[in-house]
Amino acid sequence: MDISGASAIVSGGASGLGAAAVRRIIEAGAFCTVLDRDEERAKAFAGTFGDRADYFGGDVSDPTDVLGAIELASSKAPLRLAVNCAGIGAAERTIGKDGSPHKLETFERIMRVNLIGTFNLLRLGAQAISKSEPMEHGERGLVVNTASIAAYDGQIGQLAYSASKGGIVGMTLPAARDLAAAGIRVVTIAPGIMDTPLLGQLPDEIRGI
Repeated sequence: MDISGASAIVSGGASGLGAAAVRRIIEAGAFCTVLDRDEERAKAFAGTFGDRADYFGGDVSDPTDVLGAIELASSKAPLRLAVNCAGIGAAERTIGKDGSPHKLETFERIMRVNLIGTFNLLRLGAQAISKSEPMEHGERGLVVNTASIAAYDGQIGQLAYSASKGGIVGMTLPAARDLAAAGIRVVTIAPGIMDTPLLGQLPDEIRGI
């Protein structure tokens, strides 16, 4: 899909995979809005691209924040691309070495950001893309989600993370079928381990796997 002159939004776009996606999008000739909870980092990163990028400090699981970022992105050019890269993780076993159960709040927090956040940008981004004029062959745009190899082969301590990424995989095909009539494609990637700030949050024994 030719995105030259179009607008895109990337959640978690200030670091790691998201930052790499922003660079590629701008190289392809599009404008890009970086949606990230670390507003200072997002501002500094977007500033390196001049008027080709902007930033919005916010939470991908908050509809108000996502709508604000979409409004900013759409003010530059028609929105054609939404990329979900925001994500968090934690290393926590179902039953810990001390006998304590996996914390419910940990599970809820990871699901909130990874799964609900992805769904939030998917649904609101698709709504905005659907308002753009169709291009050749009726296509309007694309939503890219980020799952993980952990969705298929989760390791010890990855229960919550694997569940959140498995949920992303599970909603991809239904979303793609839902949005096909609007000319919007939906795809999900499932990367392996990458040395990103997310990996840096985990214990050394997990990083060394």
